[in-house]
Amino acid sequence: MQKKILLTGASGTLGFEVLKQLCAIGDKYEITIFDVKTAKNIKKFSPYKGSVNIIYGDITNESDVLKACYNQDVVIHLAAIIPPLADDKPALSHQVNTVGTQILIRLLELHSSSAFFVYSSSISVYGDRLNNPMITVTDPLNPSEGDEYAKTKILAEETIRNCNLDWSIFRLTAIMGGHKISKLMFHQPLKTSLEIATPRDTATAFVNAVNHQMQLSKKIFNLGGGENCRIKYDDFLSRSFEIFGLGKLNFLPKSFADKNFHCGYYADGDVLNDLLNFRKDTLEDYFENQQNKISGFTKALISVFKVPIKKYLEKRSEPLQAYIDNDLKLMEHYFITNNLK
Repeated sequence: MQKKILLTGASGTLGFEVLKQLCAIGDKYEITIFDVKTAKNIKKFSPYKGSVNIIYGDITNESDVLKACYNQDVVIHLAAIIPPLADDKPALSHQVNTVGTQILIRLLELHSSSAFFVYSSSISVYGDRLNNPMITVTDPLNPSEGDEYAKTKILAEETIRNCNLDWSIFRLTAIMGGHKISKLMFHQPLKTSLEIATPRDTATAFVNAVNHQMQLSKKIFNLGGGENCRIKYDDFLSRSFEIFGLGKLNFLPKSFADKNFHCGYYADGDVLNDLLNFRKDTLEDYFENQQNKISGFTKALISVFKVPIKKYLEKRSEPLQAYIDNDLKLMEHYFITNNLK
């Protein structure tokens, strides 16, 4: 008998990788995906029409969500508003990430009471870990000031822990791959300890979780790439800039924040990998993959325009703008006071 799996957020980088891996297994599962109806998503899911059940809807609309909640065995809940949009529109973020999760849980309790609910949370719930980068799941949840995304994840976790379903929560590290440059690049202090994981490895963890309910039941895990995926943020950016032909990481002083972000190294990340055996990629694999994505022509073209490109990026730095404007409130948010002298 086929196991019925509901996947939310299947159009995202991670969600689509989960979908591909589930479908690659064959006819072992009956897969339902739930996502927002857009022209882009319709095109993205078109190859899967007929092989998976596609339900379009709004995660904050009960009548939409209800259509996906009947007789599911496993639910992989990835749908979320992520930064920077999550922080720019906190009300929307709360509705989708927190209220949407609450609606989904409530309807599953009514119509799929035996479902195993697997949730993607975030390393952001631990807050700023510059001074103590080794993180374990028992550490206090202390989101950085202004991190609306982290707050929504903490509230969603609370709902899950108190629900009547069986569940497991994976707190994801920085998932790098298909990542777009945004203003958040400058929010992260250069000396941040960064442990990445690739979308492929992360998706494998969720896919393998389907058949490891007993070992995962009612537990929270940190999901990261492990020791072979660790690097300091300034080194990560420097190598990325080199790969894309952008030259040195030579932005103006005060372009990068000193504090109030997140990330670190998962001291207990091996626990989940020992159960699910999902790690295959290393940091070097990630950089090689990035290198292979860019053609020699594109890299040469970027190299020619690297100065104006970096100037454009620099203008998007909110810490630098706060410093230029002498905005004391924002400077206090982004910078350590002693570093402003």
